[in-house]
Amino acid sequence: MKEGYRFLGEYIRQVDIRNKEGKKENLLGVSVQKQFIQSIANTVGTDFTKYKIVKKGQFTYIPDTSRRGDKIAIALLEDYEEGLVSNVYTVFEVIDTEKLLPEYLMLWFSRPEFDRYARFKSHGSVREVMDWEEMCKVELPVPDIEKQRKIVKAYKTITDRIALKQKINDNLVATLQIIYKKMFLESQNTYITKPLADLCSKIGSGATPKGGKAAYFDKGISLIRSMNVFDYFFSYPELAHISQIQANALANVEIQQADVLFNITGVSVTRCCVVPDDVLPARVNQHVMIIRPYKGKNMSYYIMCTLCTSENKAKLLGIGQSGSTREAINKQELERFEIPVPSDEELERFGEIATKIYALIFSNTNEIRMLCDMKDTLLTKLSSY
Repeated sequence: MKEGYRFLGEYIRQVDIRNKEGKKENLLGVSVQKQFIQSIANTVGTDFTKYKIVKKGQFTYIPDTSRRGDKIAIALLEDYEEGLVSNVYTVFEVIDTEKLLPEYLMLWFSRPEFDRYARFKSHGSVREVMDWEEMCKVELPVPDIEKQRKIVKAYKTITDRIALKQKINDNLVATLQIIYKKMFLESQNTYITKPLADLCSKIGSGATPKGGKAAYFDKGISLIRSMNVFDYFFSYPELAHISQIQANALANVEIQQADVLFNITGVSVTRCCVVPDDVLPARVNQHVMIIRPYKGKNMSYYIMCTLCTSENKAKLLGIGQSGSTREAINKQELERFEIPVPSDEELERFGEIATKIYALIFSNTNEIRMLCDMKDTLLTKLSSY
């Protein structure tokens, strides 16, 4: 064992308090994002007295790691006084919080290295589990309590700043939605409608290079996938990269500045955003459609906002759900989709506003990315304390 490391079993104990009163409120699950989530389990006919009670400051983890993407679902309850979890989950607590802070321990669990460790230590012929004995054998550095408090405070300062910047971005998008509504949905103007094919020089999706994820690189040409495209926002985490040779094979789906990205398959179908400049050069895979209007960035912002309205979402989802298999929208269906077309003067006014708003959003997003790097660095350094 490394110097300064201790066995986790010295500091934790299992808690097994059952829901004897049969309460049905605040039924929780645990995600691989290390958070408690509201359970969506079918509880018809469920005997709630078998459920376990987890209280604020206690942990819950799911021993089964075999079907969770090489991650372990574990979380510290902080947002509720208590909740209910499945009897197959393991609930535990820190014995003495003056020796080990629960929040510090949660930072250790949040490290990618811990996910890999948990998978390596999982055993079983049918399903692989990390049992309580293995959890107690976890080795971790336990600095003095004041040092733990400083580390937790530093981490919280970073995550609070990330949350603030994300909230500001959400408010900026809400502002853009209000402006769009007033300019185009509540105006007295009557617009002609045209199919997207008449408004765009390109509508098309790409492909995944041979080899799938194994063929990706840490750096190179960006490969945009559906997980990167959200309504109004581009998500940078898990942005894949490919080589120039792979990119050359996808030359027909090279992304250009201000292209609209539109998800066409799966649960994220119809999600839509404008590509940020710092992602270029880039390509898209087969799950993302490029929409490139003739009139450039102003029209791109307008098309994004138009496709994201609740009315058009409903129409597009209806198209996507009309197939016999999974949700999907093909090239021809998107080309035929009609939207109102405002005047060039209105597009210019809206484009100017949208450009200013997205300049702020991109600035905040860059700060969020920097803060996320700082957060990850702090987690990595935990092993050296």
